[in-house]
Amino acid sequence: MAEQLTGLADDRALLGRTSTAERVSDILRSRIAEGYFPPGTRLSEDSIGGALGVSRNTLRESFRLLTHERLLIHELNRGVFVRVLTVEDVEDIYRTRALVECAVVRGLGEPPYGLEGLAGAVEDGRRAAREGDWKAVGTANIHFHRELVALAGSERTDELMRSVFAELRLAFHVVDDPRRLHEPYIARNAEILAALETGERETAERLLAVYLENSLKRVVEVYLRRVGDEG
Repeated sequence: MAEQLTGLADDRALLGRTSTAERVSDILRSRIAEGYFPPGTRLSEDSIGGALGVSRNTLRESFRLLTHERLLIHELNRGVFVRVLTVEDVEDIYRTRALVECAVVRGLGEPPYGLEGLAGAVEDGRRAAREGDWKAVGTANIHFHRELVALAGSERTDELMRSVFAELRLAFHVVDDPRRLHEPYIARNAEILAALETGERETAERLLAVYLENSLKRVVEVYLRRVGDEG
């Protein structure tokens, strides 16, 4: 925990003079997504509040916001913990992803599309793979799908999926072999990008649907082995 708190203290500058629960939430959300606070970790009000230099009330409000986003859970008389997802949680996340992401591709309209963000995410994934940084490959994969959702040009959809992708990262943090999980999707992301570059929306949607189905099976397999149905 000491190492995590040292890194968290470095984030204090991000708060500036207008420290708010929302900004604290943004910092903690990012740290949770990065794995600084893995699933099951108890979050200490005193330690985190001290590291960020914020009041107990501000921190509690940020905890409340992240609990609403299903990233944290409050256990009576025990404190606040980073959630450990169940298999049912993972299945629901992927159901939401399939509904939203496939609908975004289906509704793109006529090409050309603004694919610079997608192309950048594909290249980031390839570069991370060459360096053997499989955690970074997973991050690039999430960025690819965030950029895909952003093609809809909807702030509400972006906000919804930001929360969904943050939950998804909780699932990735229990994976014992990140290379096996993430490596196949480097090429599959590139295939979806190539289909969109040539204006083949139906092909891209079909590739995406199969992609999400396969990814769900792979993550559930890990969950059944690592945490089981009870989470």
